[in-house]
Amino acid sequence: MEELAWGLKQSNFYFLWVVRASEEPKLPKQFIGEIADKGLLVKWSPKFEVLSNKALGCFFSHGRWNSSIEALCLEVPMVVMPQWTDQPMNAKCVEDVWKVGIRVRVDEDGIVRREEIENCIREVMEGRKEEK
Repeated sequence: MEELAWGLKQSNFYFLWVVRASEEPKLPKQFIGEIADKGLLVKWSPKFEVLSNKALGCFFSHGRWNSSIEALCLEVPMVVMPQWTDQPMNAKCVEDVWKVGIRVRVDEDGIVRREEIENCIREVMEGRKEEK
C-alpha cells in the first residue's frame, strides 16, 4: 500500500484513488497531507462515470474482469497491478492481447516498488518507457 501511495504521488499526475475504510490505516501517515494538491482519496466512486469521463488519462486497476472490460469498452488506457485469481491473466490480456495498457512488474523480492508504479503510469500517460 505504501509503495502504491508513493508511486502515485511521484508520478506527479492528478489522481483519484478509491481506498476502502478498512485499508486506510495502511496508508503512510503523512501521505494525505502531501497529496492535497494532486490527489483525491475517496471510499467509493461510480466507476463507470469516472471511466467515461473524457478528462481521464488512465485507469490504474487490480485487473478484475469487469473493470478491465469496462475500461476496454470505454477506450481507457490501463496500468494493471494484478493480485490473485483471474487478475494475472486479465493483465496479460490488457498488455499482450488487447495492447491497451501495461502491467506492473514485481522485483526480485516479489514487491512492486514505487518506481515501477511511477514508471508504468508515466509510460501510459506520456507514451514513453523509462529505462530500468
